[in-house]
Amino acid sequence: MKRMKTSKSPLNRSIAINKKEYKSYLDRAIVLKRVANAEDLINKTICQNLFDALRYFPKNFVDLLVIDPPYNLNKIFNSTKFTLKSVDDYTKWIEKLLIEIKPVLKETASIYFCSDWYSSISIGQLLNKHFILRNRISWEREKGRGSSKNWKNNSEDIWFATHSKNYTFNSSEVKILRRVIAPYKDLKGEPKDWKKSKNGNYRLTFPSNIWTDISVPFWSMPENTVHPTQKSEKLIAKLILASTNKGDVVMDPFLGSGTTSVVAKKLDRKFVGVEVDKFYVCLTEKRLELAENEKKIQGYEFGHFWERNTIPIPIDK
Repeated sequence: MKRMKTSKSPLNRSIAINKKEYKSYLDRAIVLKRVANAEDLINKTICQNLFDALRYFPKNFVDLLVIDPPYNLNKIFNSTKFTLKSVDDYTKWIEKLLIEIKPVLKETASIYFCSDWYSSISIGQLLNKHFILRNRISWEREKGRGSSKNWKNNSEDIWFATHSKNYTFNSSEVKILRRVIAPYKDLKGEPKDWKKSKNGNYRLTFPSNIWTDISVPFWSMPENTVHPTQKSEKLIAKLILASTNKGDVVMDPFLGSGTTSVVAKKLDRKFVGVEVDKFYVCLTEKRLELAENEKKIQGYEFGHFWERNTIPIPIDK
């Protein structure tokens, strides 16, 4: 169980679980013991080893797969320990995962696979082998330990692949509103590719595969948890809005503290998550409960994504 301390600074908005909540939230999760229908899994958290659970999954029901596995590092995730493997062993483990999870995907499904720099090349090659590789997103993590003998690691990759040539991509849903510092005008003196506003000048830009607008969750953010590698809701929102439509099914096989399921719920998608650690399952269920009344996603407001460290404001039409 672990992680049951609740005392914290008044400014610390991190989500916590007390002993009374633990059992209540854990009872909401399910464990698969026989073959399930898609309806049995929709909007559920499965508290189980992934490879055990996959034996009971139905086929062809997932529209978007978001994979954020343990990176190839020595890392402790509450009650679970992941040990550094050789490159070959880690690659074999990832390929086994892709082979066993592929049947749950629809032919129109998309896949986003998160990785660190060290494993990134292997993952790209495996996705290209089993799916259609589309792109690699690199995002600035904006944190990281400095090093006197190497470059500081403050970026991660997300590989984008599809099951087939027929897939969803809503570029208009993931544009970023950027402040225009040096506005360019056409020959008539009118704004060119930007809009005037009493709150400033802005340009709506197409999404690229370099992301510099992501904030890693920290203790003063209401989405933050104790999970050591939690992805931000804003990051996951980009993936979901780009590659699904409302009502589609989003699956995360390494759910962690629940960000993918929570964001799917906030954006009116269906979700399925698998997580082996019971405490993280409870965090997920609490966050899903909070999402009933709080639909806000930090950094995504007024229908647009905003640059990091900016305050979203209404922009006049």
